[in-house]
Amino acid sequence: MGEACHEMAKGEILNAEHEEYPLFHVLLYGSRVSTAKLSKRLSCSIKHLPLRLSFNYEYDTLTAIEAGVTKDPTLVLEGKIFIEGLLTAEELTTAFEKLLEI
Repeated sequence: MGEACHEMAKGEILNAEHEEYPLFHVLLYGSRVSTAKLSKRLSCSIKHLPLRLSFNYEYDTLTAIEAGVTKDPTLVLEGKIFIEGLLTAEELTTAFEKLLEI
């Protein structure tokens, strides 16, 4: 795949061609529509950053509640809630820049 601004498939890795970048595992909780919007927004807003993201999805509300998720969508990064709600592309970029301390 590799093209920008698309819904990320389960198991797809953003920036997969850059094996030198650190790999982070994300789990998107929420409805199919909201998680698709968030994954597409991520593919646009952070593709230029030196990181790789491996995508997975959880659509079951009960499973989300058990994981402490209260907003749709929620992005869990390496097992911790990282982003709640459908942020703008700019907000997503800023959050990941802070993660990487850019």
